[in-house]
Amino acid sequence: MKFGVVVFPGSNCDRDVVTVTRGLLGQPTRMIWHTETDLSDCEVVVLPGGFSYGDYLRCGAIARFSPVMQAIREHVRQGRLLIGICNGFQVLTEAGLLPGALVRNRNLQFVCDRLSLRVERNDLPWTRGYRQGEVIAVPVAHGEGCYYAEEATLQELEEHRQVVLRYCNQEGEIDEASNPNGSLGNIAGICNRAGNVLGMMPHPERVSDPLLGGGTDGRRLFESLVESLAVV
Repeated sequence: MKFGVVVFPGSNCDRDVVTVTRGLLGQPTRMIWHTETDLSDCEVVVLPGGFSYGDYLRCGAIARFSPVMQAIREHVRQGRLLIGICNGFQVLTEAGLLPGALVRNRNLQFVCDRLSLRVERNDLPWTRGYRQGEVIAVPVAHGEGCYYAEEATLQELEEHRQVVLRYCNQEGEIDEASNPNGSLGNIAGICNRAGNVLGMMPHPERVSDPLLGGGTDGRRLFESLVESLAVV
């Protein structure tokens, strides 16, 4: 297996991901500069958090025009795995690789906190290390993390079980009080219908190393990937 972590001008969580995939899990990982167009050696591509192109216009709006994005589309078409974390999720929606949009937080303030998430599906390569309905704690850090989509799109997401993670309270209950940014349906992460593309606002790479404190709930996402592809 090889991980590829895309680096846009303004990315700042790229090395955090590499620390997990290469440093903690021992997986071959390479940094992919945004002008590269050959991803054939990567089984999993990560679009990391940060502020691609300074988040001018809208978060992720300029990054979607980077040369690497055409290669990423082909990567997805071939059924390979792609995850966008925080700004990476924003890029995926701007590029049309995932439905909906990430808009300004409900209170127009930047949210930086560790929050509870409920795992809605554990049958995906990303989530097989979790239990269905399990509550995990993963940090968020964003100003434009409010997931929005039209009613028809939300209905399709529910019908096709594309909601992977929801903000919840510590008991796993979905309520308005546990929604940090006003996301419709308390949505924190979604996948495409094929399940090979995942977008999530929380940062699993920040709760992967026990030396950092705060638990290791995020590490299981990366371990799930490694274990899933090892048996293919």
